[in-house]
Amino acid sequence: MRSRALAFVGFMSLFVLVTAVLAQDPLTGSWAGDWGPSRSDRNPVTLSLKWDGKALTGNVTGGEGVPEPIPIQKGTYDAKTGKLHMEAQTVNRRTNQSVRFIIDGKLEKGEITGSWNHDDRQGDFTLKKR
Repeated sequence: MRSRALAFVGFMSLFVLVTAVLAQDPLTGSWAGDWGPSRSDRNPVTLSLKWDGKALTGNVTGGEGVPEPIPIQKGTYDAKTGKLHMEAQTVNRRTNQSVRFIIDGKLEKGEITGSWNHDDRQGDFTLKKR
């Protein structure tokens, strides 16, 4: 009987610990929304993010001429300010040109908003966690 009680306490402690760790990580998961240079020119985008407490990694999917996920090569997140910075590079299959994305955003109230640029294009984005 005593071993069952200890097992139950151990299980509950582990459950509370895992729940607390997941609650401290507001970024890890799938984010969906749109990005574009203007209100009338929008493109669907999905981010798959993982934050380990130090590094922000993941993929960006979506955009004209870039059908495959683009790995985030450099990603940072400041939990105190909610600011994110991501850099990703790919090749546009239609033009065969290298495209380097610079993405800066802020996580606030369950939404990531910010700006992006590549080459001579720039715009904004809005994402919500799925």
